[in-house]
Amino acid sequence: MLLLSTSYPADATDWRGVFMRHLVAALGRRSDIKLAVWAPPGELPSTVTSITTQQETVWLMRLMATGGISHLMRSGGVRTLLTPLKLLRMIAAAYRRHFAVDVYHINWLQCALPLPRNGKPALITVLGNDLKLLRLPLMRHLLRRVMRRRKVVICPNAEWMHTPLLAAFGDVAEVIPVSFGISPHWYAIQRSPDKASKRWLVVTRLTVDKIGPLFEWSQDLFHHTDRELHLFGPMQEGVTVPDWVHYHGAAAPEQLATDWFPGACGLITLSRHAEGRPQVMLEAMAAALPIIASRMPAHASLVDDGVTGMLCDSTEAYSAALMQLENADTNRRFGAAARDWAVREIGTWDDCAQRYTRIYRGLLGSDSIE
Repeated sequence: MLLLSTSYPADATDWRGVFMRHLVAALGRRSDIKLAVWAPPGELPSTVTSITTQQETVWLMRLMATGGISHLMRSGGVRTLLTPLKLLRMIAAAYRRHFAVDVYHINWLQCALPLPRNGKPALITVLGNDLKLLRLPLMRHLLRRVMRRRKVVICPNAEWMHTPLLAAFGDVAEVIPVSFGISPHWYAIQRSPDKASKRWLVVTRLTVDKIGPLFEWSQDLFHHTDRELHLFGPMQEGVTVPDWVHYHGAAAPEQLATDWFPGACGLITLSRHAEGRPQVMLEAMAAALPIIASRMPAHASLVDDGVTGMLCDSTEAYSAALMQLENADTNRRFGAAARDWAVREIGTWDDCAQRYTRIYRGLLGSDSIE
């Protein structure tokens, strides 16, 4: 199997593409898979082979340093056109070079564009951002042409994407949502919220859409009060962070799990971004943290409103959610329900690898895909 990804963390402290490291590790633990990976440089399990050339490694390292291909596409300019074309040429060369493949596991729709005409089956994962790609001229046509040549399963990481993907590709591919996994250490966190301070966490890339109305809605609720709003994540746009917000910059998952999640009241996300299924929300729920989230399909697919968290579409609803979840008994009940849901519906990365493996076998005709 060849797994292809345009993002991968450089080391244990790198926040970019961490979920890819977990997925590769889980697939690498399976004895029934011989896995090769084409991705930016980073630590791979001893059971996994890298097929990225030295020249490609250097170029991908520079791409990751700029924030990755998605961030570059949002920034505009000549590089918005030239860099994706060069990336696609590299991916095409990787496909040609590594021809001993039974199944392709391709992360993100655009990476399927250069697939060779060899008829070999492909599993294509889709995140929320990928749906924007379908708005580009000819993109849907080009992807459909590639998919017609082989057996394809498209795997969005959230159920809400099933309908638009089925409308676009249902006649040339199967669409089967597959949830990513959660590392066991998140489930092992023992929470003891700090009673002396009402500490709330926001973990996100800092863009206008990702922040949403967070600062506006939180101003009167956090400024000059006993509440604390702690913000973690890389600055990717010119977002001005108010001085009453405790901004910590990017944080490694291990730091969040050890230093911040155990003592927090909960996780807040008021994003307006085209989310898929935010991994940080899954990890927070596994850690038994209640969630306060903006009311949008990606969040509603995770948060059972009034059970595992609260969905908000106004300042008033946001204020009520904070007050309700700062009650110790309520907080504990919501957190326990969130963890139970994560265990039942998501599981671990090994569970995720099992879900994908079932689809690989179906693509090869050795098992039912569903």
